[in-house]
This record gives sequence, structure tokens and C-alpha cells, in this order.
Amino acid sequence: MKYIVFTSATLGAILLYLLSNASANTAASGEYYTLLVALNIALAVFLIVLIGVQLFGLYRKIRARVVGSRFTLRLLATFVLMAIIPGLIVYLVSVNFLTRSIESWFNVKVEAALEGGLNLGRTALDIMLADVKEKGESMATSLAFQPANTHFSMLNDLREKSGIQEAALLTVQGRILAVSSSDSTSFLPELPSVAQLRQARQRIYSSIEPIGKKGLYLRVLAPVNVQDLTGEVRILQLLQPVPKSLATTAEAVQDVYQDYQQLSYSRTSLREVFALTLTLVMMLAMLTAVAIAFVLSRRLSAPLTVLAEGTKAIASGDYSTMLPAHGKDELGVLVQSFNSMTQQLGDATKAADRNRARVEAARGYLETILAHLSSGVLALNERGELRTFNQAASNILGINLESYVGLTLDKITVKQTRLESFLNAIAAHTEQDDAQAATQKDEIQTQIELASAQGKQILTLRGTRLPDGGYVAVFDDATTMIQAQRDAAWGEVARRLAHEIKNPLTPIQLSAERMAHKLHSKLDDTDAEMLKRSTQTIVNQVHAMKTMVNEFSEYARSPTPQLERLDLNKLISEVVSLYDLLGTQANGSKIKLDLEKRDCSIKGDGTMLRQVLHNLLQNAQDALTTHAAPKIIVKTEVVNDMLVLSVEDNGAGFPTEMMPHAFEPYMTTKSHGTGLGLAIVKKIIEEHKGSIKIENITGDNLNIKASDLKKSGAVVTISIPLVK
Repeated sequence: MKYIVFTSATLGAILLYLLSNASANTAASGEYYTLLVALNIALAVFLIVLIGVQLFGLYRKIRARVVGSRFTLRLLATFVLMAIIPGLIVYLVSVNFLTRSIESWFNVKVEAALEGGLNLGRTALDIMLADVKEKGESMATSLAFQPANTHFSMLNDLREKSGIQEAALLTVQGRILAVSSSDSTSFLPELPSVAQLRQARQRIYSSIEPIGKKGLYLRVLAPVNVQDLTGEVRILQLLQPVPKSLATTAEAVQDVYQDYQQLSYSRTSLREVFALTLTLVMMLAMLTAVAIAFVLSRRLSAPLTVLAEGTKAIASGDYSTMLPAHGKDELGVLVQSFNSMTQQLGDATKAADRNRARVEAARGYLETILAHLSSGVLALNERGELRTFNQAASNILGINLESYVGLTLDKITVKQTRLESFLNAIAAHTEQDDAQAATQKDEIQTQIELASAQGKQILTLRGTRLPDGGYVAVFDDATTMIQAQRDAAWGEVARRLAHEIKNPLTPIQLSAERMAHKLHSKLDDTDAEMLKRSTQTIVNQVHAMKTMVNEFSEYARSPTPQLERLDLNKLISEVVSLYDLLGTQANGSKIKLDLEKRDCSIKGDGTMLRQVLHNLLQNAQDALTTHAAPKIIVKTEVVNDMLVLSVEDNGAGFPTEMMPHAFEPYMTTKSHGTGLGLAIVKKIIEEHKGSIKIENITGDNLNIKASDLKKSGAVVTISIPLVK
């Protein structure tokens, strides 16, 4: 495109030059002036089409949101305004000046001055011609009264006396009779024409005419009537040159006057020609400037367009883009700097990606470790806000910590008052950790008790300060471990109690019975009756102590379960059938079964699990002895590969103070029994790799209608793994 534009501009300059020359000399170039005008108009039309094509292409780029198209348009508008505004001003001023100048050429005073100069020249020539004519008449008269043979010598004298340059005596036919000239280079005189000779026969003839290359001359032809020749007439010719300065001035004045008259007649057409020429010049210049403005704007915007595209690529994350070079000017340096910056960004991005990959790998490694830790982990930032945690922390605390990320410990305490002691302990740990950093003391571990639905929850807390000013707290749920320690202690107590108490019970019973047997016959009836009652009391109490010792022995002995595939639903049905499948028991309670329809096979010891069911059902019945409408619900369901067994009743529930110690030995609310039932159940379930929990519930949570029950009750839930 740029070659077409510059070729058109060059052709336009040539045509305008020819057109300006043709306009300056329309008389000499009128035959090709019209052709030049047509060629210039054709070139203007071509430039208009070219500009239209370029504008349409730019419009399509703007519609397509091509990068740099709008900047190209702004540059084009700037260049066009810079070209058109001064051009229009010059054009308007030129047209006005040209019109006024042409009108000033035809001023009346100028025309009068030209006519006066022309008349002045003519008058001077007429005076000179009249003088020569007078001299010719005088010389012709003198020659007429002299003999013909003296004319030659007399002609020379008369010429010299009169100051004429050349004199010749001719016949009427133009034959030369005598010649006299002051110009030695002239051999023959300039003869007059036949018409001039014919006129000279009758009267004297005079004229001003140019002769060859000699210049302007005054010619006078005078008839000479010779007296000695009968009727013969001779012609005297006088030639006198006009002074060269006067001839040149006269000719110039005459030429100027003729040109002036010609211009005066073509004044309107001349004004139109100049206006047309000036308009074509302006049009071609403006159109060429606009076409060149397109080329320049594209050339100037090309580096910026490339830079914009490169910037867009970088914004999208592509740092491999390298821009082509654009010379050694400032824009070229800018492109080179951009390429250098892009390369550095690419290298920095690759390094950042590598570092990010390392950080992500380290973070994933850390998260994997934290996710598989049984200990809870809480990380705080330097402002004391929760930054991150692991799943074990949420499980131990029993809340979803995701919604508390970014909150300080005091704000979390406001929302979770149950965790107040735990969060205060963490705050105290941070202060202790600062003190340890100053005194280099060993790490401090704290034990905290929290209230929970199952009772008290015991946590062990330890922590340390992070390098960035934050703090990490690590805690464990020690409730199970402490409970296990308690269970082990109770087992040891039961074992020793059984060993220490059971041995003397039989001798005591035997001694009492022997004493009663030996002394019964030796005592009177009253004493014998008293001895019998006392002996019976000893025997009964020994029997009660044996029963208690046997239960403690059973609790402490903990036999190894014989695990085999077992359908728990079938076992439940068998046990409940012993309590009357019709649902009516001795105390009036009704047992409702809601068993899972799917296979509920587990690995378990039937004898031990049967003991568990008897214990739970018996406890439920004992809790409903005074209830007006006793109900017991036995339900099984499958939850996440676990078989969940729940035994619900609508009794008074467990006392709040008993909840934390429900599975400890000798913990009961009944007037009879040792309180080992739930402790033994818990041991059996744990030996089956399951879990057990107790809850107090309201009527809204029961599996029976609230209208049939009081809004209270208890539920014991057991979870045992299914057989895969």
C-alpha cells in the first residue's frame, strides 16, 4: 500500500508541475492543458478511492477490536487536521489573492499608461519618418533639375548633407541606377516591393518596417521627374535606421499592449483557469497528504500495536512472546526493552512456578501429615487470628472450625462459650511461650476439662511459637486414655477385691453353719431362735458378698471373645422373644423393633452380645417401672459400613451428674445392683472394635410419636463394623 501511495504522490507532483506551467502560458499550451486537467482529476479520483478503501479497512479493524486500530485512527485524524487546516487557509487566501491580483492587472490607469507609451513611440517614429520624408522630397527636387549623368555624384553629396544612412536611385521597375550608403558592409540596397514602387510613381511613399536582422528602418520613396528625359520617372529611396533603444522600447511597448489586450479579452477564462488549477493543486495535495497520513499513522502505530499485543499476551500469562524489531529509534529501543522485560518476566515466572510447586508440595506434605494426625492442630498468625487447622481439631472440639478462620481467640470464645477454658489456655500458652523464649525453659503441657454431651472431655495442650510470629497449638483428647486408665484401675481393684474377699467368705459361712448346728440343741428355744436368725443373716450376707465378688471377677477377668460371623438382627429377635414378642412385660413395658432390612452381619461373640442386649433391655425396663405408658424401641441401621444399634426408652433419662461416669464400675442410680452393667457392656463392645455412647433425648428426637411419650428419655447407641 505504501508503494502505491508514494507512486501516486510522485505522479501527482509531476502532473501539478506540468499543470502549473500550462496555466502560466495557456496560449502556448492550450492544446494539452485540458489533458493535464483530466489526468489530475483522474488521479484525484484514484486517491479518493484509495483513501476510501483504507478507511473501510480501518473501520473493520475497529469493529473487530483489533489492537492499535483506534490509536491509528487518532494518529490519522491528527495528521489529517495538521494537513487540511493549513491547506484550506492557504487555499482560501490564495484564491482571494489571485482574484484580486487578476483584477488589478486590468486597471484603467495601466491600460491608459500602456496606450500612452504606445502613442509616444508612434509619435517619435512619425516625427522621424516625416523628417526623412521631407529630406526625400528635397533631394528628389534637386535631382530633377540636374542632368542624369550627374545623379550618382550628386546623390552621394545630398545623402551626406541630409544625414541619411542609405540612398538609392531606382527605375520604376526597381532597377538600381545609383546607390550611396554610409555602411561599408552593405553592397546592395534593400529594394522596395512592386506595390511600394507603384505607389511611389504618383506621390511620395513612406513607411516604418523591419529589414531582415538589421532592425527597424524608415523607408521613403520619392518620385524624381528628370527634365532631360522625355517623360521618364525615377524613384529615390531613402533608408534610415531607427535608433536601437527606441526600436526596442517601441516593440516592447507594442508587445505588452497586445498581450494586455489579449489578457483583457480572456480575463474571466483566465481567472477560472487559475482557480481550477489552484483547486486541483489543493485537492491533490490534501488527498496525497491524507493517503500519506494513513501510511505514516500505520508506521508509527505499528510498534505500539505490537507492544499492545505483547502486553495482552503477557496479561494472559504468555511470557514466550517476542516482538519483531522496529529499527533503532526510540520505538525500536522500547520494543527491545519490552522483549528483555518479557524474557525476564518469563524467567521470573518459571522460577516462581518452581518455587510455588515446591511450596505446594511442602504444603500438601504438611496437610497430609496434619490430616492423618490423631492430634488436633491449630495455627494462629502474629495477630492471634486462626489461620489453619486439621480435621482432627474439628473432630476433637466437636465444631466446624472453617467458619472461624480469621477470627481471634476472644471472638471465637464469644461464639463458643464451651471452649472458653481451652481458648484461654492457648492464650496463656502464647504468653508462656514468650517467657520460655527469654528463659529457655522446657515446653509446658496443660490439661483442660471441657463440658460435652457425653460429660467431661479432657484435653492435653502444648504449643510453640512460629518463626513468623504466629503460634501453633497441638492438643489431644485424653478422655479415652484416662477412661482406659480408670477401667484398668477398676479391673485391678476388682481382681484384688475378688481375690482378697472371696477366700474368707466360705470359712465364715461354714463356721456360722457349724456353730448353729452344734449349739442349736444346747440352747433354749429363745436362744436357739436368735442363733438361727443370726446364723441365717451371716449366710445371706456371705451369699450377697459372693455374688458381688463374682461380678467383680467377671469384670476383671475380661475373657477373650470368640468372634464369628453373626446376624445381629436375628440375635436381637431371639433376645426380645424372651421378653415376650407380644411386647407386654412384667412391668407393663412394650418393646418395639425397627430392624434394618438389609444384611446386618458382623463378627461377634453371640454369648457376650446376648449379655449386652439383656443388660440394656433390663436397664431400660428398670427406668420405666413407674412410667404410665412405658415404651422401648430397639432399632438397627447401616451408616457408613457400620451397624448402629440403638435402645431407646421414654423414662426419666440419665442424671446429668452421672453422664461423665456412666461407664465406670459401681456407678448406678438403682437401689439394687453393683453398677457394673454398663461398664461390662462397654468392655464387650470395645472388644468387638465398636463404640458406645449414651444420650438424654427429648420427644422430638424419639423414633415414636411424641403423643405416646413424655418429652424425655434416654438412648444407648452402639456402633459395630459390618462384615465386608
